[in-house]
Order: sequence, then C-alpha cells, then structure tokens
Amino acid sequence: MTGLELHELIVSKWGYSFDVQLRRLQNQIFLQVMWRYLEQASFPLSEAEYSAHLNEIATYLVGWGQAEHIRQVITDTRDRPRLGKAVSIPLDLGERSSEWLLDFR
Repeated sequence: MTGLELHELIVSKWGYSFDVQLRRLQNQIFLQVMWRYLEQASFPLSEAEYSAHLNEIATYLVGWGQAEHIRQVITDTRDRPRLGKAVSIPLDLGERSSEWLLDFR
C-alpha cells in the first residue's frame, strides 16, 4: 500500500480526502480516519503535505503487515467520520506490539 492507494481507498469509500492518524489508546495502536479533510478551506495541510503524510502512514501500515487489514476494514465498515468522531481501526501488531507502543502517544 502506498499513500496514493490509501488516499484512493478513503475517497472511494467516503467521497473526501479525510485525514488519518496513528493513535495509541491504552495498550493498542489504532488507525483513525479523522473528520477533517483536505477539501476543507480550514484543513491545516497543503496537498503535498497531505500526500507526504499518507505516504508515511502507509509505510507504517505495510511495515506492520496491516495494509490488507486496513483495506478490508475500510471497505466493510458502515461507520463514517463525522465532527468529533473518528473511525478507529485497531491494529494487530502481534508479539512485537510493545516495541511500537513506545513510539506513539
């Protein structure tokens, strides 16, 4: 998965270029599809910055072996990002999860 593929997946599902973030909640890491999106005038990133951000996120997802899981969950979910509520997708990092939990707040 590349950042472009992640972007296309998000736009094909929800119609907007939603922001994505990696978040640690308790002892698990989640990919969160946020309610802010590139097409908003108030979105804090330029198109180039957004693309670079998605590439970074996609690199983590591929490295963790979670790209296919993310594709499947986004395709199947009935949830939709809306103001104040992200779509949270738990990541299964297996036995090495404790290594990654140190990197995220």
